[in-house]
Amino acid sequence: MTDSFGDVTGEYQALHESSGLVADAHELVIVSGSDAGGFLDSLLSQDLTGMSSGDVIRSLLLGPRGKLRAPLWVGLLDDAFHLVTDIGAGTRVQEDLLRFRLRVDVEVADPQPLLDLIGPGSATVLAGAGLPVPTGVAGWDDGVAIRALLGHLDRFYVPDPSREALLAAGTRMVGDLAVTAVRVEMGEPRMGRDIDDSTIPQETPLVEETVSFEKGCFLGQELVARIDSRGHVNRHLRGIVISENSLPPEKAEIWSDSDMVGELTSVSESLRVGAPIGLGLVRREVLPGDSVEIRWAGGKVGAEVRDLPLLQKHIVA
Repeated sequence: MTDSFGDVTGEYQALHESSGLVADAHELVIVSGSDAGGFLDSLLSQDLTGMSSGDVIRSLLLGPRGKLRAPLWVGLLDDAFHLVTDIGAGTRVQEDLLRFRLRVDVEVADPQPLLDLIGPGSATVLAGAGLPVPTGVAGWDDGVAIRALLGHLDRFYVPDPSREALLAAGTRMVGDLAVTAVRVEMGEPRMGRDIDDSTIPQETPLVEETVSFEKGCFLGQELVARIDSRGHVNRHLRGIVISENSLPPEKAEIWSDSDMVGELTSVSESLRVGAPIGLGLVRREVLPGDSVEIRWAGGKVGAEVRDLPLLQKHIVA
């Protein structure tokens, strides 16, 4: 992903105040066939049985031992399920689903790229481009559009061929530095960057929206249910707010007193928090409000651990 298109501050403000268009952040896997609903419901962590055409929910694809394979947004349009996942995870989702496709009428399409249209003015941009504004998932001539919030900000996943029409309607391209700042503010981890296949769902803030504890069995359910009923995890994804105007590198170590307690993952500068910020999986004994030190080769800086999200809806510039 491009770091910036020449104006990080303007790109960041666009995401919060108007709209920005992000490429190379998400991709789409379409699952269709007469058995697609039951097949996916037996594998994914959320209950899909009550979905109607146009609905969108969040879910997780887990491995047999309950570790994360991919976070998902799941949209149903007619009889096809549209699975949105982080860039680079689409092939994994496709391969995992095909591995479990036994004697069922299910087709799993190759991943295809999506654009993220983010910001409070996104619906206005869609309308200005003459495109339908979905409340959930809607079909377009060149694909589908899916509404899926980023924290409290509007976000629409849209097909790549709509790029020029959206730019002509008044949005702007946004690079990784700006979108990472907003994503960290909202507490949304990215697969392969903040979380990976060693991550347990309860280590993240995703479980409340993505896991049904009332449905029947799903892939990886045993570990998730056991932790929910009588266990705990040894680390949690937290926000990290840097106390000085210094931007540590990703993979910098997080130290509490004489112990290394985690690793900094996504890092960027937040104008609304007023400091460099990041995400990190830190040990459970380190609590929100605790002071820590970020260390890397050639530098160190103080920081504070905070709950996610770092920004609430009522906070403004």
